[in-house]
Amino acid sequence: MKDAFGAPQSLLVLGGTSEIALATARRLIARRTRTVWLAGRPSPALDAAAHRLRGLGAEVRTVPFDALDSAAHEEALGKVFTEGDIDMVLVAFGLLGDQTHDEAEPMAAVRVAQTNYTGAVSAGLVCANALQSQGHGSLVVLSSVAGERARRANFIYGSSKAGLDAFTQGLGDALHGTGVHVMVVRPGFVRTKMTEGMAEAPLATTPEAVARAIETGLRRRAEVVWVPGALRAVMSALRHVPRPLFRRLPV
Repeated sequence: MKDAFGAPQSLLVLGGTSEIALATARRLIARRTRTVWLAGRPSPALDAAAHRLRGLGAEVRTVPFDALDSAAHEEALGKVFTEGDIDMVLVAFGLLGDQTHDEAEPMAAVRVAQTNYTGAVSAGLVCANALQSQGHGSLVVLSSVAGERARRANFIYGSSKAGLDAFTQGLGDALHGTGVHVMVVRPGFVRTKMTEGMAEAPLATTPEAVARAIETGLRRRAEVVWVPGALRAVMSALRHVPRPLFRRLPV
């Protein structure tokens, strides 16, 4: 169960090598989290992430998980919940893709969509049902400001995040009153290995800053968290820019 400050004692991460997820796990372990499950494709990187978190004093276990293998999600994630209650699930996997390449190779675009949307819908519902059965817990989903309005530069990725964002909000409404808290996190450009070499967008942030925002959101039981917070006003304005003008903006 969560402590008086809203910190989870047990955490399941879907996307166990995500830099944002691991920054969040480190921050929560420094508070009260004692059990961490890292779900991801078996790899030296996943094992190394688990080893580092164990060094912080948590009991850490790994579980094989592939976002694209939706048929296996119920069995793989169900085993985690049979081991005991999970206070927080963090859905942190995702694929940025390469817009130019993916436009020319439709199956590559499909892979982005299936990873970011279909995989998250499948895993999110499995975890949501388990959280509802135990009667408590938080489901935290990493969305993106890219989903707020499709941009020419990354509309394949952005559209997948738009679908994920809408799904998560609807799921939160469906679970309202059940004891399960659902939170959407919308970071802007985050400095990670995934974005290395890319031109930084304004208001760029870090995995650690996103982790702080997630912790604060948990404590406040927020439904939507923007990182940084200023992006909320920026995106609210951009949503209403006429399309002919939006096309000409350097975004």
